[in-house]
Amino acid sequence: MRKALRWLLALMVLIGTLSTAGTATAATAADTDIKDRLLAIPGMSLIEEKPYAGYRFFVLNYTQPIDHRHPSEGTFQQRITILHKDVSRPTVFYTSGYNVSTTPGRREPTQIVDGNQVSLEYRFFTPSRPAPADWSKLDIWQAASDQHRVYEALKPVYTHRWIATGGSKGGMTATYYERFYPHDMDGVVAYVAPNDVVNDEDSAYDRFFATVGTKECRDRLEAVQREALVRREPLERKYEQFAAAGGYTFTTIGGLDRAYEAVVLDYVWGFWQYSLLSDCGTVPADAAHATDQQIWDSVDTISGFSAYTDQGLETYTPYYYQAGTQLGAPTIHFPYIEKPLIRYGYQPPRNFVPRSIPMRFQPWAMRDVDTWVRHHARHMLFVYGQNDPWGAERFRLGAGARDSYVFTAPGLNHGANVAGLVADQKTLATARILDWAGVAPAAVRTDPSAARPLARYDARLDRRDVEREPALRP
Repeated sequence: MRKALRWLLALMVLIGTLSTAGTATAATAADTDIKDRLLAIPGMSLIEEKPYAGYRFFVLNYTQPIDHRHPSEGTFQQRITILHKDVSRPTVFYTSGYNVSTTPGRREPTQIVDGNQVSLEYRFFTPSRPAPADWSKLDIWQAASDQHRVYEALKPVYTHRWIATGGSKGGMTATYYERFYPHDMDGVVAYVAPNDVVNDEDSAYDRFFATVGTKECRDRLEAVQREALVRREPLERKYEQFAAAGGYTFTTIGGLDRAYEAVVLDYVWGFWQYSLLSDCGTVPADAAHATDQQIWDSVDTISGFSAYTDQGLETYTPYYYQAGTQLGAPTIHFPYIEKPLIRYGYQPPRNFVPRSIPMRFQPWAMRDVDTWVRHHARHMLFVYGQNDPWGAERFRLGAGARDSYVFTAPGLNHGANVAGLVADQKTLATARILDWAGVAPAAVRTDPSAARPLARYDARLDRRDVEREPALRP
């Protein structure tokens, strides 16, 4: 009996000791400065900290394996930023699919949930590029695995719920991440995410351009685009002067003539991607009688004559590589332009990547993601703009999807967001995001129409403008 009592007493002392130690450890973690907690993560290093009222903003490097299947075969430094509010708040995991901004900014879901935000630079966008660069390691699974490792590294610090988000290629990225690591995030908000399931079947884009906006606006745009090809000779002389003054070259695409046509053929697409119907008044009304300078200025403003130069393409080599190996790229037709005026048509991504980089298309990659979304989407929200060309081929939900939605913002372009949805869809989307993040007020859980962003709009911090990428890029 005495032995039993002594054993029980010892056990109670041990439990008390462990409980005290656990409490002390938790208290120590809570008392540690957030910067120190972040830098205690293996592989994490600080580039700089920038002040912003109500937040801490860190620009960091994180050591990633070049190949997640064979992590012993080398590493590279991947940039991330953290907009830190409080470890007791949910966290939004954002990627643009391109470079990361090192200026403090808050994406829409971050404002909605009043949370922290982790932003990741996509692999192979400089400086987050292995050296030497093995381009075969740039694919959607490797990129999703980058996100997964960052999430696993930060989850012990940011222990509350996580929402993945991104716009355009970033929306695609958030979707691919969910497909490969469906247990990481508590929800996904994908904005204007293209979904090119069958790369060679692009008739949806032709149907889109036949009806978008108004006939008057379409006629204006088409006339300017055609006139730029009719006046190819004098405008290419202007292009030569432009290139000489800017030090631009055309080795990758194969010459100034190819670059000129590529810019002109992007014109109509570029307008609808980044402009609104109300902007049609800026387009020359009588293209046939416009001056060369007026045609040049309109095309340059919308498409950008530097886009297909070597210097304009270089930053986006990783995107074009992915478009030509997995993502796919649109091809559209121009029935209102005489065939002799078009020499090359929409050129494939292969033409925009240096020939020293091998490329081979994988047609199964997008079919796999599309099938998964249709049958397994859970807590996913897709937002598209009515007048955005990229939404012509979009993600759709099947019978297997649960608590997932596809909404279209009327009249909006590639900058479509939850705020631009019709009232009932806006409040429903906001309510679901709040619920997925675990911060929905009781009133919202009872009545979704009461849903509002938890943080006030900050004109400097909140990014509402369309994210503009030059030329035909999502």
